[in-house]
Amino acid sequence: MTGPLVWLPFEPELLGDPPAGLRYETVDPTVEVPASVDEVELYVTPYSVGPAVAEVIPRMSRLRVVQTLSAGVDNVRDAIPDGVRLCNGRGIHDTSTAELALTLVLASLRGVPEFVRAHDRHTWAYQWRPALADKRVLLVGYGAIGAAIEARLTPFEVEVVRVARSARDGVHAIDDLPALLPGADVVILSVPLTDATRGLVDADFLARLKDGALLVNVARGAVVVTDDLVAALAAGRITAATDVTDVEPLPADSPLWEVPGLLISPHVGGASSAMWPRAHRLVRDQLHRFAAGEPLWNVMTSDY
Repeated sequence: MTGPLVWLPFEPELLGDPPAGLRYETVDPTVEVPASVDEVELYVTPYSVGPAVAEVIPRMSRLRVVQTLSAGVDNVRDAIPDGVRLCNGRGIHDTSTAELALTLVLASLRGVPEFVRAHDRHTWAYQWRPALADKRVLLVGYGAIGAAIEARLTPFEVEVVRVARSARDGVHAIDDLPALLPGADVVILSVPLTDATRGLVDADFLARLKDGALLVNVARGAVVVTDDLVAALAAGRITAATDVTDVEPLPADSPLWEVPGLLISPHVGGASSAMWPRAHRLVRDQLHRFAAGEPLWNVMTSDY
């Protein structure tokens, strides 16, 4: 069979009807790099946010397209040669990540971690806790995931304030954050990791939050300055929940494990049964567009 070679991280049969005219190989280059590496024209990366999936890219002399299965592309962007299109997994993780964001908010506000610990001790630990209802929720990052989070927040009788890189109708610019933070009860981060968002949540950002505010991070760990978050939590003025950390897996000696008021999940925002059906649909549609010479979905700009 002739035609452009596509590396997939799963069997092509899972796509249902992959287009004819393309060659398919199921490859995880972090485990083994086949001799066909210099023939690859479209590379669908394994599902990983680590840099290992990008290490093979310089060896792909015919590469035309890289399609990730993650919404963030910070782990591969620097390895993409000029002229190669980088496409992200927008749409794959919206549902799953939005569910987790809401879970972290509710669990943190209603004290679920404390209830679980009390359960383990066989202790009836009655508490009066804050509700999500009537809160002002600041969504920092209003792309597809941010919109999916808002859709799930709406039935909880909250006020949602949207923030994105630039202002548009109903959405504040990220430059407005200093004025918006003091009024927020809950701040949810879902921004991509870029030069502009790395370290966005620093001591100044955290100092602007009101007493008792909750910070939830389903973006990337490096969006938050870890030492500044530890200091803010240790002071007991705010609480936080995070699905991501600056170093993953989180080392056993990290102060994040011990600091009060923090709920940690191990980067499982996209890791649910909702992921793969959406991943297969996106890759299938992308391959049909690629084979037909049509414009591709989710092509990333230099800013994102």
